[in-house]
Amino acid sequence: MKLHGFELVRLSMPLVAPFRTSFGVQTVRDVLLVRADTGDGVGWGECVAGGEPLYSSEYVDDAADVIRRFLAPRLLAADRLDPARVGPALAPVRGHRMAKAAVETAVLDAWLRGRGVPLAAYLGATRDRVPAGVSVGIMDSLPELLDAVAGYLAQGYLRIKLKIEPGWDVEPVRAVRERFGDDLLLQVDANAAYQPADTRQLARLDPYQLLLIEQPLDEDDLRGHAALARHLRTPICLDESITSARAAADAIALGACAVVNIKPGRVGGYLEARRIHDLCHAHGVPVWCGGMLETGVGRAANVALAALPAFTLPGDTSASSRYYAQDITPPFELAGGQLGVPSGPGIGVDPIPDTLRELTTSKEWLAAR
Repeated sequence: MKLHGFELVRLSMPLVAPFRTSFGVQTVRDVLLVRADTGDGVGWGECVAGGEPLYSSEYVDDAADVIRRFLAPRLLAADRLDPARVGPALAPVRGHRMAKAAVETAVLDAWLRGRGVPLAAYLGATRDRVPAGVSVGIMDSLPELLDAVAGYLAQGYLRIKLKIEPGWDVEPVRAVRERFGDDLLLQVDANAAYQPADTRQLARLDPYQLLLIEQPLDEDDLRGHAALARHLRTPICLDESITSARAAADAIALGACAVVNIKPGRVGGYLEARRIHDLCHAHGVPVWCGGMLETGVGRAANVALAALPAFTLPGDTSASSRYYAQDITPPFELAGGQLGVPSGPGIGVDPIPDTLRELTTSKEWLAAR
């Protein structure tokens, strides 16, 4: 496959409600899409970087710049390209995994469309539907939280994830358990908001039969997570710490986690995500697919990934309406608490031209020379 160019498309996507985590409050998502053009067809990828370097060191302007100056030129200079060659071609550029994931996904989508192969089949999916969970942000009050959880359960979500931080942890978990019972699949996400000195406080979550506590400590503190795991009954899941298959192998070997959250954008793309899946599957470590407020472009690819066999826990593969009143693709909708895996070639969805045009704030064409 020979690339003719890439197009960087920036969108402004208002959220249906403010989404608060320990990193801050988000009301609008600045979206970067990458469109790969082969001359015979196109492919789409979505960059999951935020507007500011809070969740990770990457942010949207940074991702666009590194694609423009360093990533796209390397791929556009290649005589022939397939998805497996993207990673090695971009390896000399250190870091920038979210930018690399967006570019690789666009190439992968174009390559699969040209062959009529769905992404799910290419990755090795074993299901045509995946169970959906929902992430509930930090609220101003417990009654507000309980109303939000009740609404999501009424919509059919099969698992609830509560964002927590110091001062908002045991009480919201207790309130949700008391209101909705022990059968509710419930987990919490700390987004690295705690320190090892908070071990006793985190242990207060043990009586509530949580599926897991996600990323309680700093992303580079594997030893701290391993020590914390020895003091908690609640399984520890790592998110920000898992940046590659090698990082996942180290975390598992150290006993730093019992569960892994795989976010393709965080690890550099869906091929590395599949390698992490295979590693965890071989070690009997359950995985689930995290979310980054993706549009339908990113959500389609995540749902395809979540259909692989080691994804045994519901992921953050929510319906489009969880975050957006208007998605840029046909919306993903819950049916029986699950989302259907796209069956069309590549990621299986396309942006709706009129909607894309309405929400686009800028476009930039990067041509082969």
